[in-house]
Amino acid sequence: MDFSDRVKDLLQRIKNDNPYNAFINVDEDAVEKSREIQQKIKDGRAGRLAGKVIGVKDNICVKGLPTTCASGILKDFVPPYNATVVNKILKEDGLILGKTNMDEFAMGSSSEHSFFGAVRNPVDESKVPGGSSGGSAAAVAGGLVDMALGSDTGGSIRQPAAFCGVVGIKPTYGRVSRFGLVAFASSLDQIGVFGKNVYDTALLLSVIAGYDSMDSTCMDVPVGNYFRDMEKGVKGLRIGIPQEYFGEGLDKEIEERVKFCVSELEKGGAKIAEISLPHTKYTIATYYIIATAEASSNLARYDGVKYGLSVRKGNLDSMYDDTRHQGFGNEVKRRIMLGTYVLSAGYYDAYYSKAQKVRRLIKGDFMKAFDN
Repeated sequence: MDFSDRVKDLLQRIKNDNPYNAFINVDEDAVEKSREIQQKIKDGRAGRLAGKVIGVKDNICVKGLPTTCASGILKDFVPPYNATVVNKILKEDGLILGKTNMDEFAMGSSSEHSFFGAVRNPVDESKVPGGSSGGSAAAVAGGLVDMALGSDTGGSIRQPAAFCGVVGIKPTYGRVSRFGLVAFASSLDQIGVFGKNVYDTALLLSVIAGYDSMDSTCMDVPVGNYFRDMEKGVKGLRIGIPQEYFGEGLDKEIEERVKFCVSELEKGGAKIAEISLPHTKYTIATYYIIATAEASSNLARYDGVKYGLSVRKGNLDSMYDDTRHQGFGNEVKRRIMLGTYVLSAGYYDAYYSKAQKVRRLIKGDFMKAFDN
């Protein structure tokens, strides 16, 4: 089967019954675009992603396709521009099939909190695929795409990748441009990738990584050769195992599997060292304060005035209230309220300011470990 026929079949499959409810929308011109890529392959002038079918999480802008963030408040929003990562994919002749389902505004860990319905896990459709990038993980695991983009704020690529049995990576903050990513928590958000295997994941990451002047947090650091580095193996690599990660609440089966992988790395020549990250016990509380505070600020823009849903039945105040009441789901409302609370005048110092100080301590634990 040639590339265009494969794309046609995948597109029809999604239109017919949208397996796993993995997609929110698809590119109706995907077949025609696949023919152009196929011709480039024949002519020997194709990019690194030619022949690859790619899904894009629906909080990453693709010009001409709706970017809904799985929310009723943005269900009809169509961005007039591409995210930087999308431009990089298109430049290398990747075929974007459509936009994948997710937890609304990336707030969730099960992909059940979507205006368009819950995503199902291809491994077992009675189970959740993880979240918030569950649609991207399910699309890769279910064979609907070869690779996909997701976003990760507090586990939203790593967790669904594990749940669905695919490879996922959250790059270091600043490694990949966030321009065109709809913001949840700006100091934590990062675009990353899913693939069926490590090589596909490395390929897509090598395409989207790198400096972008449109994102002031993007680091101007050379992009490494991920393929070459994989071929080196792990001999001589020093890997720290935080003792705090093996505490109360860790599932026994997961613990055994992790320890098995550690032993395999050691057999491959890696040097294993037990380390301590003493502020680990504060990480979840710190995350939930900082992430909800930033979400409260970022989502204030959805007011019914500029774009997205606008419910106008009375005065200005009622427009704000009615638009947000009808447009946002319950989980998003909950996090906005939490974030607004920790930023309020009477509680700022007790919660948000303290969380930022603890964040520095947590970062210090990691810096000390890497310096040792």
